[in-house]
Amino acid sequence: MKRIYLDHAATTPADPQVVEAMQPYFSRRYGNPSSLHTLGAEAQEGLQKSREQVAQMLGTEPQCIVFTGSGTESDNLAIKGLAWHKKRGHVITSGIEHPAVLETCRHLEKNGFSVTYLPVDSQGLVNPEHVAQAIREDTILVSVMHANNEIGTIQPVKEIAAISHEHQVPVHTDAVQSVGKVPFTVDDLGVDLLSLSAHKIYGPKGVGALYVREGLKLQPLLHGGGHEKGLRSSTENVPGIVGLGTACELAGQRRDRDISHMRRLRDKLIAGALEIPRAYLNGHLQKRLPNNAHLRFTAIEGESLLLSLDEKGVAASTGSACSSKKLQASHVLLAMGLTEVEAHGSLRLTLGRGTTEEEIDYVLDILPPIVEKLRKMSPLWEA
Repeated sequence: MKRIYLDHAATTPADPQVVEAMQPYFSRRYGNPSSLHTLGAEAQEGLQKSREQVAQMLGTEPQCIVFTGSGTESDNLAIKGLAWHKKRGHVITSGIEHPAVLETCRHLEKNGFSVTYLPVDSQGLVNPEHVAQAIREDTILVSVMHANNEIGTIQPVKEIAAISHEHQVPVHTDAVQSVGKVPFTVDDLGVDLLSLSAHKIYGPKGVGALYVREGLKLQPLLHGGGHEKGLRSSTENVPGIVGLGTACELAGQRRDRDISHMRRLRDKLIAGALEIPRAYLNGHLQKRLPNNAHLRFTAIEGESLLLSLDEKGVAASTGSACSSKKLQASHVLLAMGLTEVEAHGSLRLTLGRGTTEEEIDYVLDILPPIVEKLRKMSPLWEA
């Protein structure tokens, strides 16, 4: 059976050039980068080159890049690290963040910090004025994601950062989904902390990075040998970090071409899917990631739709892959004002640089009869 992968927001296949760059650090350049001998120096050179590659993509300096084990760890280090340094205070975030941010903020609440969860509108956008209204004298951080992992809506982070900085409040953004898909630098956004993950940009799983603006103080989550300027003690995952650096370099080289390619196919997919009666697009039509099509179909249960597509060889998602095995409705869609029934009828299709027009045509060919079949079985459907 032909397999079509439309779940690139969950993870991406490692690019062959990434795998090739990583390979020597498993077998030939396997030294500990903290060692003083030649093998250690070779590993350290790989580490430094990767730091430069990540920094170049973000438009910053290598010393501002801290390597971590994942996007989730980067979010935790940014939020907990700043909070522990401040010891007390108030954090502002949105109600549609990735669980890596939401659960971290809830943990802070259990430890004496206060948190404001901003609402979003029906398209999943945060209003920057709500940030201004929420800032207090004891606000220590604003954390709003750059692009949502479910619906793909791109947030006005630049405006949010400008407002926050008027009050001397630092800003963190989770850019795990937007890196490589939206052109920006950290100075463009005005952020002080930015999280990213390798496996979302055709790199390996198990490695991420955190941009930390120079002068900003964080407390480490891990204590030990003082790696990564004391912010992330642990012998560095050199092969994974080399893979991240290579993935960032390739993303920078291919970004404009990738964006154009994915946006054209995404628009075709959305237009075709919306020809199905009572089909709707979740999220903002224009302010969205170029590879994201998040749809809902009245009277359809998302899990059934997902399994039906899988039987036809199409890999998709009903929402965030990080929590897709949970049965509750998406917190993102509920925050946008959808009912639980509406939220359960949603489907996320996310394209990649290797997605073809033939694959989109195939999906648009099989999707209408699947929806029709499932509606005939649904007690909620009234034709």
